[in-house]
Amino acid sequence: MEVKIVVPHMGESIVEGTILKWLKRPGDRVERDESVVEIGSDKIDVEVPAPARGTLKEILAQEGATVAVGKAVALLETEDAAPARPKTEAPPEPEAAEEGEAKEAKQEETTPRGRRRITPVVAKLAERHGVDLDQIEGTGLGGRVTKKDVLPYLEGRRSTQEAPEPKRKEEALPTPTPRRAAVPSEEEPVEVIPVTAMRKAIAEHLVRSKQTAPHVTTVAEVDMTRLVNFREKHKADFERQEGISLTYMPFIVMACIRTLKEFPFLNGSMEEERILLKRYYHIGVAVALEEGLVVPVIRHADRLDIRGLAHAIHDLAERARTKKLTSDDLKGGTFSITNPGAFGAVLSTPIINYPQAAILGVEAIRKTPVVRDDQIAIRHMMYLCLSYDHRIVDGATAVQFNQRVRRILENPLELIL
Repeated sequence: MEVKIVVPHMGESIVEGTILKWLKRPGDRVERDESVVEIGSDKIDVEVPAPARGTLKEILAQEGATVAVGKAVALLETEDAAPARPKTEAPPEPEAAEEGEAKEAKQEETTPRGRRRITPVVAKLAERHGVDLDQIEGTGLGGRVTKKDVLPYLEGRRSTQEAPEPKRKEEALPTPTPRRAAVPSEEEPVEVIPVTAMRKAIAEHLVRSKQTAPHVTTVAEVDMTRLVNFREKHKADFERQEGISLTYMPFIVMACIRTLKEFPFLNGSMEEERILLKRYYHIGVAVALEEGLVVPVIRHADRLDIRGLAHAIHDLAERARTKKLTSDDLKGGTFSITNPGAFGAVLSTPIINYPQAAILGVEAIRKTPVVRDDQIAIRHMMYLCLSYDHRIVDGATAVQFNQRVRRILENPLELIL
């Protein structure tokens, strides 16, 4: 029996993956759940297992190819009588073609020339208007030509066709001399670094967030002195008992959860003409990797205490750095926290992890002279930078949220008792 091996779902907003490495070759025997191919996305690299025992019959996508989620990349001749449907296989897509970016991102086909991968929407536009897609530079993943590439091209062509010719020869504007591309020299060396599929996907996700959600950022200044002193006093015992370091992040996550329960719109998202308020708390904590940023999710973080949160954060960070995250680790986040302060940042305007409503940027803790009781004192100060979707969250609500988180962090015993 022939079974397809498909690109698995690897997280929200991920619509395709890149074949990084084939671990098996046609003719190789494989066991059920044995890794067959390594596929990368903007967030994680995953090894796709065989859905059944058998022989790898055919590879449908070579290394370096970009393939949509749910599409087959190989065929397996199985020895099982009735293999179970692979867990990683996406549900079959509707047959009817739909207009819109969501459908455009999921479906793809090949042009008659067989050169470039395009969606049915793009194919229809090209056929209707007589467009040579080879003349358009694609901005989609893997250089794919998208609807957003075709429409400006058509508009530009229409403008050119409709523009009146100059009445007199002397009225014509002089043709500008084309500028030559800069050629690197020994004195001005240039290193060319190809943009990876992960970097392209991150860029597309961030651009979509900025274009869809009107971003506003509000800032609160927090006196972290009590929490700094508490951590200094207990970090050695904590590390001895738990085997991991005690950081500030578990306290910040817990403070956010308690505040999200008071201000639920910041734990929501917008879907067409309705707002979804999530009554569960899956908190994403950003982890910076050499290849880019990933945001693994602590699921039901409200069920954990400080120790539990510390272990959850440590575990996700370690697995992110060793590329052992699963697709489930990146799904379903309701609110995100990023920590540019770990690298010395003082003030930031983080981009929302769309479709979430907000993201909190945690900045560096610095000793700062401040006024306390009409006297200058040295305190450990930190900025909280909250970016939010103004379609969902009003400014007053965002400011109150940030101030409530500030008050909790300034009185850390509230988080323990």
